[in-house]
Amino acid sequence: MAENTNASTARPQPLPSPPSTGQWLPAVALGWLIPGGGHFLLKRTGRGALICAAIVLIFLFGLMMRGTLFEPQTGDLLTTVIYWGGFLGDLLAGLPYVLTRWLGYAQPDLAGHVHDYGTKFLVAAGLLNVLAMVDVYEIATGQKD
Repeated sequence: MAENTNASTARPQPLPSPPSTGQWLPAVALGWLIPGGGHFLLKRTGRGALICAAIVLIFLFGLMMRGTLFEPQTGDLLTTVIYWGGFLGDLLAGLPYVLTRWLGYAQPDLAGHVHDYGTKFLVAAGLLNVLAMVDVYEIATGQKD
């Protein structure tokens, strides 16, 4: 039997160095603050406009349904996870969240389907912004066209 000499002489390839922080951090930070802003910075205006419109509209729909913005609370484990997770989801929406808080929106937590869906829309806007930030990171580091 012939031995495979390539397997014994092959050396593992060194891992590529991670991209520098200055390469992707400004675009990702702008993408968090202004939904779609990172795409605009990277000259992806069509995608940036679509992301901006989607996130802002979802957030506005949540406000129009009188959804509640989460505030961090402690207590038992489930309460802590739900309220901190919801707060982070709201905060990740960026400027829409900051403006909403700054302008004094403080809807009490009401019972009802519409209010509950509004709360979910507010969190979903932040989670969609996370996906947009991941997309900006991949574009900025050259992992994606």
